[in-house]
Amino acid sequence: MKIRRRTLLTALAATPVLSAVTAAATATVTATPAAAAEQASNTALYANPAWTEGTDWGRRSRRHLVDDQSRTGRAPFLRSTVIAPHGGGIEGGTSELCLAIAGYHPADLAPTPVAGPVHDFWMFEGLMSGGNGALHVTSTHCDDTIARSLCAGSLNVVSLHGCTPEQAGLEAGAEAVLIGGLNPTFRQYLLEEFTAAGIRAVTASGEEEIAGISPDNICNRTLLGMGAQLEITTALRASMFASGKNTVADRATNLLPSFWTFVAAARKAIDRVEAGQTVL
Repeated sequence: MKIRRRTLLTALAATPVLSAVTAAATATVTATPAAAAEQASNTALYANPAWTEGTDWGRRSRRHLVDDQSRTGRAPFLRSTVIAPHGGGIEGGTSELCLAIAGYHPADLAPTPVAGPVHDFWMFEGLMSGGNGALHVTSTHCDDTIARSLCAGSLNVVSLHGCTPEQAGLEAGAEAVLIGGLNPTFRQYLLEEFTAAGIRAVTASGEEEIAGISPDNICNRTLLGMGAQLEITTALRASMFASGKNTVADRATNLLPSFWTFVAAARKAIDRVEAGQTVL
């Protein structure tokens, strides 16, 4: 895919400014609807006096500097963003995966691997000792200003989520990742890389919040109007962290090899989809 730089910059310039205070498939599974979202939007959540940012919930993000002042040279355009809309204690393990897939070690944010590449990232995290599910905002209602801005300025977005096997339409205790979103090429590469890594990967279908097929889903709010969504079952996420350490406080420093296997597969898929996107 060739993308002209002028077209890209025009698209970026045309992206509306948002306000936080205003509005190869191995199998296909049909998911069942998840529980209804507790919050109507991020805007509504942030304005709710029942919770305090930094105590009950938090946000982390990184947008890398692109500084192109040369008439003869070119600065690289960062094509991809990794997000975790339900991180921390909401859908455990997705914050750590978001950081690592973006190229940063979850424990200290050191570039990992050192040689890169790194990607922009954003996450919303539940920080309470319990009841973090009340902070859930469904992906089609995610209106965080930074999240939408990052996604709108990216060619690719991969959004990380957690689900139960029941929600995924799988058997009890299943360790699997469901791959959704509107970008068929990205989905295929993710499917191939996870499968090659020995991770059970299936194509999501049916219920929107699992399949990620709505244009309003935050993963699809990209420059191309399509992205990828990963729904990772509870058992698969738990298998990535040391026994007894699958908590907000302990996960980042207790990563098992299976965590890095998952991360490497996702990063390979990103590399492949970016390789076909030439920015002229």
